[in-house]
Amino acid sequence: MVRSVTPASPHVLAKRERRRTQILRAALRAFRERGYQATTLDHIAEHLDVRKTALYHYFPDKESILFECHRESLAELDRLVTEARALTTPAARLRHLIVEHVRVMTDTLDGSPLAFEVGSLAPARQAEIIAGRDRYERTLRRFIDDGIRTGAFRAVDSKVAVFAILGAINWVARWYRAEGALRADDIGAQFADHLVGGLAAPRRRRVAAQRSRRAPVRRTRKETA
Repeated sequence: MVRSVTPASPHVLAKRERRRTQILRAALRAFRERGYQATTLDHIAEHLDVRKTALYHYFPDKESILFECHRESLAELDRLVTEARALTTPAARLRHLIVEHVRVMTDTLDGSPLAFEVGSLAPARQAEIIAGRDRYERTLRRFIDDGIRTGAFRAVDSKVAVFAILGAINWVARWYRAEGALRADDIGAQFADHLVGGLAAPRRRRVAAQRSRRAPVRRTRKETA
C-alpha cells in the first residue's frame, strides 16, 4: 500500500522559511566575523543558539549555505533591475541601482564579503553565480551606454565604468560596520553622488544634445525627391 503524504500546512511552511532565513543571516554574520574558510557550521549554529545538527534539516553543508546566500543576493539584484527599468532616465536608473545595491551589501548581506568567496563554490555552482553577475554587469553597462547616447554621460568605456562602480560597492564589505558612525542609507546616497556624478557630461554638451533631439530634421531636395 502506498502511504499518502500530507502536505505541510501554510503555517509550517512559513515557519520553515523564517528559520531558513535566520540560518542564512547567521551565516552571513559568521562569514563577516571569521571569513568563509574559517567559519564552521558550529560557528553558524552559535549565532542561533542551537546545535549544529539543527542546521542539517535545512542545508547539508556550509557550501550549500554560501551558495544560497549568493542566489538570494542575485535575486535581490534582479528585482532592483526591474525597478530601475521603470525609471525615466539613464542617470535615475543607475543611481537607483547603486543606492539599492549598497543597501543589499549592508542590510541583506549584513556586510559580508560574498563577492570574494565565489571561488569557494563547486564549479557548477560557481558558474551559475558568475552567470548571474555577468547578467547584472551587462545591465549596468546598458544603462551607462544609454546615458552616453543621450548626452547625459561623458563618452567613457562603459565596461571600465562598471568595474569601477562594482569594485567600490563590493569593497563596502571590507570596511562597513553596522555599529559604525555611517548609516547605510547615507553610504548609498554618497556613493551614487560620486559614481553617477562622475559620469555626468558637461552642461554645454547636455544642452546641445537636448537641442539636437528637439530640432526638426531638414531634408535636402534630393532626399525628398
